[in-house]
Amino acid sequence: MRQIFTLAALVAHEALRTRFFAVIVALLLIGFGLALFVGQVSVIESIAYQSSLLAAVLRLGAIYVVSLFVITSMVHEFNNHAIYLWLSLPMRRSTYFFCKFSGFALVALVTAILFGAALLGYVPYEQVGLWTLSLFCELLIMTALSLWCVLTFHQTVQAFSVVVGFYVLARSISAIQLMAQGPLFHSQSWADQFIGGLVKLLAMLLPNLERFSQSSWLVYHSGRFDDLLEVVVQTIVYVVLLMAMSLFDLYRKNL
Repeated sequence: MRQIFTLAALVAHEALRTRFFAVIVALLLIGFGLALFVGQVSVIESIAYQSSLLAAVLRLGAIYVVSLFVITSMVHEFNNHAIYLWLSLPMRRSTYFFCKFSGFALVALVTAILFGAALLGYVPYEQVGLWTLSLFCELLIMTALSLWCVLTFHQTVQAFSVVVGFYVLARSISAIQLMAQGPLFHSQSWADQFIGGLVKLLAMLLPNLERFSQSSWLVYHSGRFDDLLEVVVQTIVYVVLLMAMSLFDLYRKNL
């Protein structure tokens, strides 16, 4: 536990040293600026438009900045050979991995809390709490995915490209399923059958991130504990799966 706390604190210190939270403040200012602009131009339901736009900007900004921070931090650890120094100590590779994941999870938690607090001026605190916890769960999945990608590719561009592709697919898989069930794919050609099967396979493998951090909770105040429970279950399943894949990758490497 002492090793976990020490390395997690070092990750948090790295976030402060690399001006991570300065980017968070910049994203908050951009989000508030866009929300104020929408509030000025909208004729009716300005609060609903402002809260939904601010939530969308903050959610995308959180995914972008946390994923990129995880990837660049780990790539830097490989490039300056710090990972070899840590693993030369009496420390298991699994302990090292859990230490790093705990530090990144702490950064993700602070990011989710700051972004959730920004919505308190527009939305009741109960709905903001559900949205914030859901955003934290979403960030945990993306953190685990980013760690797996960087342990697999060791390069920022490749790892971040996979993360972006995963997020776009996971966010839009429901819409893709509806498109695959449309009249354009009702023929019996092998191409349509292949696309339909591929879409079904992706829907089974990917988390349904469309259920996470829904703007409808903030606009219509429709968030319930059952929605959060579904989000938590998905988060546990995919985080455990991604962490197992990352540990398998880490142990098979000749470090």
